[in-house]
Amino acid sequence: QVQLAESGGGSVQDGGSLRLSCAASGDIFEIRGMGWYRQAPGKVREFVASIVFGGRTSLVDSVKGRFTISGVNAKKLAFLQMNTLKPEDTAVYYCYAYKLTNTFWGQGTQVTVSS
Repeated sequence: QVQLAESGGGSVQDGGSLRLSCAASGDIFEIRGMGWYRQAPGKVREFVASIVFGGRTSLVDSVKGRFTISGVNAKKLAFLQMNTLKPEDTAVYYCYAYKLTNTFWGQGTQVTVSS
């Protein structure tokens, strides 16, 4: 069992910044990477960012140049720095962590960007 604690969501105006944090606890051995999906009301949940510990990072095209994902492997922490936020970034952001055959999800944190 892995538990994920998310924080950092909130409300900002267009162009503002937020930093999301996600911390894994419990059986954190062999967590290979972490990341975020997001879901706006009435829309499909979409991939946002991921980090493979000791490896590559990935971002959805719509946030490239604005978001940065980073992590601390030894602590199974991940951070999503979100700059130049846009109203279309408004969503519930769900942190995840994965092992080879298991994926674990956080409770979600609301990000609201006002125009």
